Amino acid sequence: MLRQRIMAALAALAVTGVLAVVLPTSSASAESCAAAWSSSAVYTGGMTASYNGHNWSAKWWTQNERPGTADVWADKGTCGGTTPPTGNCNHPNWAAGTWYVAGSIVKYTDGKYYIAEHDNPGYDPVISTWYWDPYTCGGTPPTDPPTSGFVVSQAQFNQMFPNRNPFYTYSGLTTALSAYPGFAKTGSDTVRKQEAAAFLANVNHETGGLVHIVEQNTANYPHYCDASQPYGCPAGQAAYYGRGPIQLSWNFNYKAAGDALGINLLGNPYLVQNDAAVAWKTALWYWNTQNGPGTMTAHNAMVNGHGFGQTIRSINGSLECDGRNPAQVQSRINAYQSFTQILGTTPGNNLSC
Repeated sequence: MLRQRIMAALAALAVTGVLAVVLPTSSASAESCAAAWSSSAVYTGGMTASYNGHNWSAKWWTQNERPGTADVWADKGTCGGTTPPTGNCNHPNWAAGTWYVAGSIVKYTDGKYYIAEHDNPGYDPVISTWYWDPYTCGGTPPTDPPTSGFVVSQAQFNQMFPNRNPFYTYSGLTTALSAYPGFAKTGSDTVRKQEAAAFLANVNHETGGLVHIVEQNTANYPHYCDASQPYGCPAGQAAYYGRGPIQLSWNFNYKAAGDALGINLLGNPYLVQNDAAVAWKTALWYWNTQNGPGTMTAHNAMVNGHGFGQTIRSINGSLECDGRNPAQVQSRINAYQSFTQILGTTPGNNLSC
């Protein structure tokens, strides 16, 4: 019996020794982190990137869509064997007018941290979403600006503009919506979707599918300064060319849009081509407040049942409507019909002008 007890004790000791050796090596180790995600890189289905301590796998083609905020990315779990930092950070406070190189990390006035994705002269991290990305550095990670219940999802936006310039971000658009809360939020669900589709269809035509940020004919640039205006052209004779989703042009339009939005666009018109949210805001300013060559704003045309054709008239009616350029009108109509189909609604009546 004594021998049996001794042997049992030795066996137990042996098992304990084995466990002491085996258990640490049998626990799953964290995956290595893939190359860090880059907003300028193109990822196709199956490609991986790391962001915020996780590996992510792209489901389809993507560019400038941050992992964790877009459906295109699948979370493959933590990587690197570490967790994101939770302690206090010592990064400097953001300061407007300070030059930041890509990779700079700042603490914004909301107490959250942002990392520069592109060099910039101190653009606002919350507004200039093409230049800055939220950064996890202690406390609660920053979140994207709310979409305000926008009727167009990011996936639908990407479907509408498969070849868009990375400058024209979905987050820039949804950030800009706060400037005109009635846009695509007025009337029935059908009316809201029709207005969003109408706006984006005209934008599609003006920019070649959200490809062009600035007017392509540079010879026109010096023509957009109306020197008779009392405020003149402080940014220069050739500084007020077409920019943005609806190609804002002329010094008096930059002045009016800037005054309405609380941004000095007369003094710095280049913000429209450097800041995605500002660019979208100028387009929404025109859509919601300007009659143009028409008799009503494009917003009123859609919410009051006048039809898509009146939005064309408000934007470029003097050159396209009443038979002047039917091919251009049809191009806008085709895009509108396509976009309403993507949004699951009908285009309504009065499509042409």
